[in-house]
Parts: sequence; structure tokens; C-alpha cells
Amino acid sequence: MAVVPSLMDSLFQRSIDDVIKGLRLCPPGTESIFISKSLDEIRREIKSTDPQTKATALHKLTYLHSLHSADMSWAAFHSVELSSSSAHSYKRVAFLSASLSFNPSTTQVILLLTHQLRKDLSSANPHDVGLALSTLSAICNPDLARDLTPDVFALLASGKPFVRKKAIAAVLRVFEQCPDAVRVCFKRVVENLESDDIGTLSAVVGLFCELTEKEPRSYLPLAPEFYKILVDCRNNWVLIKVIKIFAKLAPLEPRLGKRVVEPICDHMARTGAKSLAFECVRMIVTSLSEYDSAVKLAVAKLREFLLEDDPNLKYLGLQGLTIVSKTNMWAVLENKELVVKALSDVDVNIKVEALRLVMCMVSEDNVMEISRILISQALKSDPEFCNEILGHILLTCSRNFYEVVFDFDWYVSFLGEVARIPHCQKGKEIENQLVDIGMRVKDARVQLVHIARELVIDPALLGNPFIHGVLGAAAWVSGEYIELSRNPFEITEALLQPRTSLLTPSVRAVYIQSAFKVLTFCLSLYLKLSVDTVASQPLSDTELDNGNVVVASSSKHRFTKESFVNLVNLVETNLGPLAGSNEVEVRERANNVLGLIKLIKLIVFGSEGDNVKGGVEASEMVKLIFDAFSEDLGPVSVNAQERVPIPDGLVLKENLGDLDDICGDTEFSLPSSFSIVKLQKMDATGTSDCTSKEESETLTESTSLLAEHRKRHGLYYLSSENAGTVSNDYPPAIEPKDKDADEAEDLARLTEESLVIKKKPNQARIRPVVVKLDDGEGFNVSAKKREVKGGDLISGAVQEVLLGNEATATSSSSRKRESSKKSRERNKQQGHGKERKSQSTGKDKEHDGQGQREKPKRKSRQRGDGALPAQSPVIPDFLL
Repeated sequence: MAVVPSLMDSLFQRSIDDVIKGLRLCPPGTESIFISKSLDEIRREIKSTDPQTKATALHKLTYLHSLHSADMSWAAFHSVELSSSSAHSYKRVAFLSASLSFNPSTTQVILLLTHQLRKDLSSANPHDVGLALSTLSAICNPDLARDLTPDVFALLASGKPFVRKKAIAAVLRVFEQCPDAVRVCFKRVVENLESDDIGTLSAVVGLFCELTEKEPRSYLPLAPEFYKILVDCRNNWVLIKVIKIFAKLAPLEPRLGKRVVEPICDHMARTGAKSLAFECVRMIVTSLSEYDSAVKLAVAKLREFLLEDDPNLKYLGLQGLTIVSKTNMWAVLENKELVVKALSDVDVNIKVEALRLVMCMVSEDNVMEISRILISQALKSDPEFCNEILGHILLTCSRNFYEVVFDFDWYVSFLGEVARIPHCQKGKEIENQLVDIGMRVKDARVQLVHIARELVIDPALLGNPFIHGVLGAAAWVSGEYIELSRNPFEITEALLQPRTSLLTPSVRAVYIQSAFKVLTFCLSLYLKLSVDTVASQPLSDTELDNGNVVVASSSKHRFTKESFVNLVNLVETNLGPLAGSNEVEVRERANNVLGLIKLIKLIVFGSEGDNVKGGVEASEMVKLIFDAFSEDLGPVSVNAQERVPIPDGLVLKENLGDLDDICGDTEFSLPSSFSIVKLQKMDATGTSDCTSKEESETLTESTSLLAEHRKRHGLYYLSSENAGTVSNDYPPAIEPKDKDADEAEDLARLTEESLVIKKKPNQARIRPVVVKLDDGEGFNVSAKKREVKGGDLISGAVQEVLLGNEATATSSSSRKRESSKKSRERNKQQGHGKERKSQSTGKDKEHDGQGQREKPKRKSRQRGDGALPAQSPVIPDFLL
């Protein structure tokens, strides 16, 4: 039985002020206990029949729900109950709680409010009407919108500006929930565009500003009304909304821009309000950029913003330059001094916006100078802005397959320098670009190997977790292109140094795999030199093999048997303990290398008998491994899987449930247990040996069954044929460019030389070829853009109201004409019998009659078709 609060409880009920003070006085960590006790009190008090007690309890519950997320879904009916009170103070509490807690889609008691809302909407008290309209806009659902549309329609013509303004604000939500309401209320909404009350005018212009966000073309017929407000109104907020509307309408009707550009320039020059001036600037640079005089005025206004001391105005000026830079780069170059100065501003938002503008000015001619100066600025900045600078540089240089990079030797060296910056946290980006350049730009591989060596041999870098990915990429480059290295022995020592234990398991696995590649290369070279009987002779600095640079070795390191054996022992000593590592990837890579070392021992130390035969087989195996590693890796498009041809007869998009019927006559028996550890022999019973034999027989049987099944049902299996090979032809390598050792100049140098657009000199050397797979690389083919329909339900209803029956007549006429055309085509395809001829003649006559009756509609259709694209009949000529 529900406990109703007594009279004493009501007399000594705590108010909302008491709850707030109690929460503030709670010791830290005890707020939840106080809230729980307060909710228990509210549950008792809200059941009271006294409206004052109920209103106070509901008020406290609404406060706890808003600020402390207390659940109040259980009190929904009490809000409905209190809303029927005649006292405005109680009604306000009830509607406030309903607005904050009711969910239009899940709260079931919303429909109980329909009658009360209708009653309050017709109240003589404007404050009650305002409460009802505010609540309707907050909890409106399709049912409420449909039932209360007539009441809202009546309030749109109310003689009280306060009520009319509230009704206009609420009608947007009504339109969204019930598009049919547009046909009822839209004309009355349009009538309010001529209101003398500034509050009503502001509300209706704000409504159209929201409506034009979705489908602005539907509101082109209202351009004369908006133009009148633009010229006559002097309220800044109304003008801002109108300018926003014209910014969406002007691109749809070119003649409209010619009409509005002059008043917008007048407002921009006349007003002292910075908000209105910036809106005029944004309108010009986005929608009226073809008017040069207006753009110059807008850029001059942006310069005034940049000269202001207020950081907000300075930020707006930089943001405006960012917008205008897309079409008029000269505007940024004219203000480059102020932009560069903003890089040293205290406000981080201003610095980031200035950095974006600087990166907009980067070209093939100044990328090296700008990058060098920005790096010097990054070294003097805080870690957050330092990484912001590095991220923008890396993004700009890699954009569109490194289109601004001409000297890849410089850029690879630059990546190595960036990785060493103390606060650098862009390891992932540097890692990806090092590998990507290695695969795409063959001419940059020599310098890339040199930079990778500097990174790998430096033990101090192993302690920085932010660049472990960079070290992994450097190790991969060192192993993949080891034939370009001058000292493979040094690379091997660096890859296996003890401090590599500081690396993450995934990066350490890359190190081990690279050591595997280096060891394979050294073994292959040793065998080749042994065959040529020159193993004891020192190698020259560079040696050619089939036209490719193969190896470069210093005079201190000779490929003798002794040096090679020392290399093998070094690898075996360092990787032996890792064969039992807990990390699966590390253990597997280490065991692969140790397995190779066993083959090497057969080759190097095998002398007679079976060892000679085993050595020959091992040599052939090593040759196969080396040939596999010698394959040149190229970039793989993200769309490659989409281009794999589907074998004939293989259907991937249909249900494969019929496989159960096909495979019903085949039973697959799998081993009952699996183990990755070698089974131990059992001394007494030999059960383990029997189990192994049974599992081996079962596995053989399963394999044969699978082969038989593939033979019978081959259409469900992918073919193993190779689709083809990709050409790896590259142009000849270029000579590396000398490094510029000059120190970074001051930021003023950026304004004097770096950002000046220079005439491109005649290049003595060509730019290296960057391998591009296709124009769509980097974008998934299957990911299609979301198609947006020409107009939503609201826009369709608006067009019907503004254009009358033209749109309806046009669509119906086109449908009739299409159906008539299809009928005539079907009649022509029928046989030549007399019966069919007579039927066809009758139908043709009938459709001819329909065509004659539809002639006026076709004329209206032609008028409609001409109206919608060009909009000339829709907007009066005096405006255009």
C-alpha cells in the first residue's frame, strides 16, 4: 500500500534551496548517499494530494535529474497530473519536468498531455500559451504534431507578438514530425516575413534559416521577401540570418548573386558589429567569390580582424583567410606577415589556424625552406603545438603521392630528423611514409637505407616508446634493401643488440625478420664468392649484379669464411634464448632464423658423405629463400581485393545453405584433440604412439576426403591460378643531392623568401617516379557516397505550397505520358492478326485522344520544367 505523506511531512518539507545547500555541504564522496535519501523523500512527497507538496517534490526531482542524472521516468504521470493545475507556478514546474525527462519515442504518457496542451494553447493567459508551445517543441512526436497543428496554425496569426513568436519557433518541430502540417501552416508563416515586430521577424527568419539547411532550392521563390529584409532591416541578428539564407540560395541562382552583392558590401562597410561584418565576409568568399571587387573588400576587412588585439577577432580573421585561400591564394600572400606572426601567439587555436594557412602556401619550390623554419619553430614550442606542426608538415608533404616533394633524398633525411625530435609523437605517420617511399620511389632507396642505418644503430632511440614504430620501419628497410647497404655486418649487430629487448614484441619480430633477410643475403653472397674463388679477396665499394647495385663493403670487413662464421655465431648466440620466448611472433621468427643457421652449417661445414648431399640440398633451399626475398615489393591498393575476378560459376552473394544437401553424403572426422607440443612417449603402455598413429590416419583420411570433395564441387572453391604479374620497371636512379647544412633562419625569413611564388627554374634533373596504382588509390571502391534525395518531405510540401498545382500537374502529366508511350510500344510488338490490329487501333485512338487532352498539361509541364532549373519564372524579374 502506498504511503501518503502526513501533514507534518508536508509542513516540514525541504525546498529546492535546502536540497542545493545540502548537496554543497556534503563531504566529498558522500553526495550519492545524500541524493539517494533525497530521492526516497521525493518518492513519498510526490504522492501527496496537496499540489504545493507535489510541485515542490517534482521541482527537486527535476533538479536532481538535470544536474546529477537521477532517473525520473517513474514520475512521468505525476508531471501530467500536475500540468492540469490552474496555478501557473505549478503548471510551469510540470511542463519543465516533462520537457526535460519525456522521450518522444518511448514515454507512453505523452498522449495524455494532448488535451491539456490543446487547452493551454487556447488559453487567454499568454504565459500559459508560451509554456504549452515550449513543451510541444521539446516533446513533439507525430501524433502530437498531427493533433495540434490546427491550434498552432491559429496562433501564427495571434495579435500578441509574444505568442506569435513562440508559435513560429515551435512550428519547425511540428513540420519535422508531421510534414503534412506544411500545407496548413506554411503560407501563414510566410506572411510573418512582413511583420513589423522585430521579435516575430527574427523568429521567422531563424525558422527559414533552419529550413534552408536541408533543401535550399525549395525556398528560391521567397527570395524577394528575403531581399526586402536585407535592404530595409537594421537589426544585426536578423541580417546575419538573412545573409546565411542568401549564402545557400546564391549558388543555385547565378543572377541572384549579382543582385545581393551590393547591399551585402554596403552592410560590411557600414556596420560596426564584428559579427555581422564577418558574416558578410563569409558570404562573399563562399558564395560570391566571382566578384573580384567584393572579394577585395572582404580581404581588407579580414586584415582589420588580424590587426585587432582581441584574440577572438584575430581567430576569425585567420579562419576567413582559410576559407578564401581555396579560391584566392593571393589574399593569404598579401597577409603573410600577420599569418607568420600569429604562429607565436599565446592562444593555441590562433597558432593552429595560422599553421594551416602556412601549409596552404607550400609548393614544390618552397617546401624545403618552410619545413626547415617550421621545425625550428617546433623546437621552441610546447609539446602539443610541436606535434601539431609535425603532423601538418607530414600531411602536406605526403598529400597526393608526395606531389610537392621533388628531392626525395632531402625528404627521407627530413623524416629521420623529425623522428629524433624529443617530443615527437608522430611515429606512426613517419613509419608509414618510410615504408611507402621505399616501395614507391626506387630512386630514394639508397638514401633511405642510409637513414634507416642511422636510426637502427643508435641505441639511445630504443628507449623512446613513441618511435618504436619508426625503428620497426627502419629495420624493415634495412633488411628489405640490404643489397644497398655498405656494411651488412654492422646492420646485423644493430638488429640484434641487447637493448632491443626494450622494443614491443611486434617491432622486435620485425628486427628478427630483418636479421633473417640480412643473413640470407650474406650467405648467398658468400656462396657466390666461393664459387667464383674470390672469397678471400676484399670487395670493392660497389659491385654490380645484373645492372643493380648489390653490395658495398668497407675494407675492414671481408667476406671470408672466418668473418661469415663469426656472423653466424653472433646471430645464433643472440637469438638462441628467444626460441623459448612467451611472445608467439618473436619465438616463431627466432626459430626460423635458427632453422636457417642449421642449413648454413650443413653448407659451410659439410665435407663428405651424407653431409655433402645435405649441403647441396641446403644450398638449393637457401637459394629459394634468397630468391623469395629478392622479389621487389610494391604498393598494394586498398581496392585490390575488389578487383580480384570471381571464378565462373562461383556465386558469393547467394545463400550457401544448399551446401548441407551437397555435403550430406560426406562425413568429416576430425581429431579429437590438438597439441602444439610434441607428444611424449609413454614407457609402459605406448598409448601415446597409438594415439599418434590414429590421428595421423584420420588426418590423411580427412585430406583425401577434402580433395575428393573439391573435385566434385569445384565451383565453391577459389581457383589458384595467378592473375598476372605487375611490371616493376623504374627509371634509372638519380644522383643524390647535397644536403643543405645551413642553420634555420628567423621566422622573418619565411615572409621574405619562402612564401614568395617564384618562377619555376629549368630543372636539370627529373623528378623521381612515384609509383601510383590508380587514381582511386586510398579510397575503397565499395564505399559509396551517401545519396541525398533532391528534397525531403518538408521540401516537397513547400514546393507544392509555393508553386501551386504546377508541380503536381507536371508529375502526373509525365506519368500519363510515359504510360501512354509504353502502351503504344506494347501494341507495336503484338502480332499482325486482324483481332490484334483492331485492338491496337482502338488503343491507339484512345491514347491519341488522351494525348490531345493532355496537350495543355504538356504546356504547363514545359513551363514547369523551364522554371525549376533556371528559376526565372519563380523569382520576379524586378529582383533579378
